[in-house]
Amino acid sequence: MTAWMVRTGHGPAHPDSGRRGTAGCEDDAMSRARGVSRVPGLLAGTAALLTLACGVGVAHGADGGASDAPGGHGAHGAPMAGGSAQEPGGGGDPSRTDDVAAAGGSSWMRAAGVFSPPGSFVPSDALTYDTRLVPAGARIEVTQFADPSGTWVGARLRGLVPGRAYGMHVHTSPCGADPAAAGPHYQHRPAATADPVNEVWLDFRTDEEGDGRAEALHRWGFREGGARSVIIHDRQGGAGERAACFTVPFGPHGQD
Repeated sequence: MTAWMVRTGHGPAHPDSGRRGTAGCEDDAMSRARGVSRVPGLLAGTAALLTLACGVGVAHGADGGASDAPGGHGAHGAPMAGGSAQEPGGGGDPSRTDDVAAAGGSSWMRAAGVFSPPGSFVPSDALTYDTRLVPAGARIEVTQFADPSGTWVGARLRGLVPGRAYGMHVHTSPCGADPAAAGPHYQHRPAATADPVNEVWLDFRTDEEGDGRAEALHRWGFREGGARSVIIHDRQGGAGERAACFTVPFGPHGQD
């Protein structure tokens, strides 16, 4: 079993605001395809999926950027993809944007949200338990590409503490007011120890603006209903205090 994890500390948390044509989507597709070329056959339909997603209106900006989607915009200026919005266990979070697309045995999923403390007047599927580390209003976007040969998960974050290291893992249950509600790390095979080969680790370091990103690539896929959230931890590695949580519609998209 082989897994790769790429950590980068620079770059915007989301694409630039404003309307973007299909050429920009194709550029994204090509960069994604290059990024997963180490696994033979993995995500061969990435470019087609991103083109399809652009056709139904992927969110182009986290700060109220324009969308080509007929579905319009949600609260906080989050564009909503026509016919593709998902709200898995989110209770109608108005700050959330989800998109799902599938083609040729492969699939693409993108979920984006805005962090707020549990019990806030405006409910959110992105919860911060420590606003010193993950301030209210910080943003997160999680993307998954999958086909029968494996899964790629990427995360982009914006508005965190500048120049700080964070840990992040995929967990088994949706977020709740109690940080423990998200359950343990998702594991491909049950094990007593935590490691980035058997789990999805997305550790990252923010840049001078508080933005960060991470990627993880595995030759296996998620079990149906087995992966439901990502937890941001106060330190990198296999453990740490839970600073924030985001409920994500992970799935075996494209998996046998």
